[in-house]
Amino acid sequence: MPTHLAEPVQHGEGNQVAAVAPSPTEAPKHAEDAAQTGRLAYSVQEAADLLGVSYYSVYRLVQRGKLKACRALRGKLLVPRSELLRLLKTE
Repeated sequence: MPTHLAEPVQHGEGNQVAAVAPSPTEAPKHAEDAAQTGRLAYSVQEAADLLGVSYYSVYRLVQRGKLKACRALRGKLLVPRSELLRLLKTE
């Protein structure tokens, strides 16, 4: 079972590797922007920023089973983009 979510992107000849994830300060501010970025999942803090709620509100949704999340490397919770869109459609 692979423990990583994304492979590094290689450009041109040689072994140059480009970063695949934007920095947290460049995270999209709206759910519509999130769908256009191509990211598959967001941290709890990024999901909270996208939804306009606090970190703890998203964490409680995950704990109560209303928002599915998965554990990534080092136990970090990741919320899939599809779950955020599902939550917005049902609420």
